[in-house]
Amino acid sequence: MDLDAITEYSALHPKPSGLILQYGTAGFRTKAEHLDHVMFRMGLLAVLRSKQTKSTIGVMVTASHNPEEDNGVKLVDPLGEMLAPSWEEHATCLANAEEQDMPRVLMDISVKAAVNLQQDAFIVIGRDTRPTSEKLSQSVIDGVTVLEGQFHDYGLVTTPQLHYMVYCRNTSGQYGEATLEGYYQKLSKAFMELTKQTLCSEDEYRSLKVDCANGIGALKLKEMEHYVSQGLSVQLFNDGTKGKLNHLCGADFVKSHQKPPQGMEMKSNEKCCSFDGDADRIVYHYLDVDGHFHLIDGDKIATLISSFLKELLLEIGESLNIGVVQTAYANGSSTRYLEEVMKVPVYCTKTGVKHLHHKAQEFDIGVYFEANGHGTVLFSKAAETKIRQLTKELEDEKRKAAAKMLENVIDLFNQAAGDAISDMLVIEAILTLKDLTIQQWDALYMDLPNRQLKVKVADRQVISTTDAERQVVTPPGLQEAINDLVKKYKLSRAFVRPSGTEDVVRVYAEADSQENADSLARAVSLAVFQLAGGVGETP
Repeated sequence: MDLDAITEYSALHPKPSGLILQYGTAGFRTKAEHLDHVMFRMGLLAVLRSKQTKSTIGVMVTASHNPEEDNGVKLVDPLGEMLAPSWEEHATCLANAEEQDMPRVLMDISVKAAVNLQQDAFIVIGRDTRPTSEKLSQSVIDGVTVLEGQFHDYGLVTTPQLHYMVYCRNTSGQYGEATLEGYYQKLSKAFMELTKQTLCSEDEYRSLKVDCANGIGALKLKEMEHYVSQGLSVQLFNDGTKGKLNHLCGADFVKSHQKPPQGMEMKSNEKCCSFDGDADRIVYHYLDVDGHFHLIDGDKIATLISSFLKELLLEIGESLNIGVVQTAYANGSSTRYLEEVMKVPVYCTKTGVKHLHHKAQEFDIGVYFEANGHGTVLFSKAAETKIRQLTKELEDEKRKAAAKMLENVIDLFNQAAGDAISDMLVIEAILTLKDLTIQQWDALYMDLPNRQLKVKVADRQVISTTDAERQVVTPPGLQEAINDLVKKYKLSRAFVRPSGTEDVVRVYAEADSQENADSLARAVSLAVFQLAGGVGETP
């Protein structure tokens, strides 16, 4: 390790004095002008991680659903998964080291993680369409090259596509070919196979309007269109030609504002969906005949997919276990429907996709979607092997067809923690196979009215929780107060949790009517304000 060269290069990417950033589930994310030194250092860190794992590591330059002026970076581990927690700590240490300490911190990490510095390193890099992404990915390349790592720059790709590239390279092409062409072919082949029995169904089922958040998803869907055009006709809106990234459009806007994206013409009962800026989230929506907006979020997506998979498992008669993983934010109606109607077991984890992902790995087939539309289906290696074996061995035609469908679903789900394109193809295939309109899908169950509020507090750390954030431990008396308030309303529940980034407490409440959900949320907010050191205006 040439520390002089690193010091010299680092001076070209100086750290603003006193800036402290934390590597979280989303990697690093902040205003783009504060990130040059972080990108350079993540290039260095990726090389160390590659040497340590003797694998290709990915670096993605993106801030996902954040505003256009933000940017960020996340590292992708060897099997296309999120960075290991111990390396999240290394990333935070390295990013926050003052200029003169940075080489020493780098050496400390390589010693702590037992990195063989003689080992070769290979990094793949991708970026979203933000105006700052190209320059920032060049800073990553500077970090990679000064540590003599080799790299391949994929340029403009969705975050899930970069995850795919990493996984392909580390499985020597067994998973697929590590090119965009390979990605499109793998997904489209599985989609066309899955839907081939139904290609004569009515056109209206097979057309979809897609709000691309003025992001990378638009470019990649355009490239993919001709691969799936026989099975699906997509019409793209907010394709980046004139609007700002994620501005008044995209999955995050639609979910949080509960209204249609700007820049998309929606007629009544037309099937529409929205991606986020880096195409790893998806939500569906439509307007009914009275012009009312209906959102189909991650809960309903998980319900549709897990119900379909459960039916296929029953058809093949194999005892593979399936589980759906939710957070406390999942609507109570979805949990009840899954457990009581579909007889699918549901588990709850702390908020954050890494917690859901980890829990989902415990099942043969683990399905998880956050309410915001970020999620996927994980098949264990044993389940995948079993299903692929059954497609070859089964003689009963119905069972064989069900096993083949499961095999296609396996091929459609990318290794990433969420891929809006593959999620969209699976959803479209299921709706077509089950002959469901978007209204019929929406009517599987009715969401309970809910409300989310924020309460400013002097110190968010006074709140601690247990039971996957559904119960408050401290401050004393707060959980009892919430329990008493919940008893006053029908079909109600409420929980509070501290924000991970700012001194606010997030309040969630649901009840039998919107009026009651709002009333419960306000009452719980007041209890938080009084018992947990609220500041500013009383809720």
